[in-house]
Amino acid sequence: MNAAALGLSPLDARLQGELDGFRAADLYRARRVVEGSHGVGLVVDGRACVSFCSNDYLGLASDPRVAEAARTALSRAGTGSGAAALVSGYNREHAQLEDELADYTGRARALLFTSGWAANLGTLRALFGKSDSLLCDELNHASLIDGARLAGSRYVRVPHADLDGFATALDDAKAQGGEIGIISDSVFSMDGDEADVPALASMARRHGATLIVDDAHGLGVTDSGAMRHADVYVATLGKSLGAAGAFVAGSDALIEFLIQRARTWVFSTAPPPAIAAAARQALQIIRSEPEHQARLHANIARFRRGIEALGSELPFTLSPSTTPIQPLIVGPAGPAMALSRRLFERGYWVAAIRPPTVPAGTSRLRVTLSAAHTEAQIDGLIVAIADASAHKD
Repeated sequence: MNAAALGLSPLDARLQGELDGFRAADLYRARRVVEGSHGVGLVVDGRACVSFCSNDYLGLASDPRVAEAARTALSRAGTGSGAAALVSGYNREHAQLEDELADYTGRARALLFTSGWAANLGTLRALFGKSDSLLCDELNHASLIDGARLAGSRYVRVPHADLDGFATALDDAKAQGGEIGIISDSVFSMDGDEADVPALASMARRHGATLIVDDAHGLGVTDSGAMRHADVYVATLGKSLGAAGAFVAGSDALIEFLIQRARTWVFSTAPPPAIAAAARQALQIIRSEPEHQARLHANIARFRRGIEALGSELPFTLSPSTTPIQPLIVGPAGPAMALSRRLFERGYWVAAIRPPTVPAGTSRLRVTLSAAHTEAQIDGLIVAIADASAHKD
């Protein structure tokens, strides 16, 4: 039966065909509804479970002190900012958070954006143009990839974490002329490994290039050197800080230029003041309570010991990560989905990550650890993984 007979428009007919293809290839994605706060203990689609797929690395998304800071600001400043920051949306809460982020990162100034996507797209498009070269790690986050491509610059895809590849690309870019940007994540979101930021910074200095580092998964969690070495430091507020939004930190000239030319900042309504207040409270907790980081790293070590103790006869490979991101590489999408489903049936929510988020043939379970996880919850997940791995559909 053709599309017209089914009552589908040409657009819907085309899209439905694409959706059917996603389902057939085990690449269809569906949302699950979470009830209540987004801590480690959740009710998901009506089922109580322990979450091991959140980026809330320090457990602050459900910290009552962070919620109270937002609630207090909400009563004082209302729900929305009403306009872009250059019009009337720049609240005292925003200004205070920017000052504290600048102090924490050791930079002259910081600038708030509505999201990590907005920060990366706006910054890269503002700083670079058609005559420039952008050298990008091939496993960078999609927002860095899109920002670099939208800048219209010469886009150079460098093999992952290949310092020799960056060196060659730098020599080539120097010969092309124009400005050169080196762009990398600090912690790669799907593999959990870290860039050699000091080495990239050294290369950038020798070639007169600008180093842009997105520390979304490192801020408050691990020291990649990004705060000290990046010319343009980008990080989000929705992971370790348990809030929302993002920021760019750097020199006074950098921030002033972005205020003039970063389109995703200039033309966006400023974030709600209450979210800025929540992020500021979370930042204060990170600075004054190092036990959260210590507990997180103890949890990471406990999980790795437990998985390694299961032996080698497993349907996945544990990636060599020392960060909260602990991928279990399965390979095909179907088996990864099946393993994720079996864990969910046992009360553990671990998302299966499939193409195009990761390369074909590397579908995985992306286990993420939090300081809020208890030892019993981690041990329970390890037992569930062993049990689910032995199960045959």
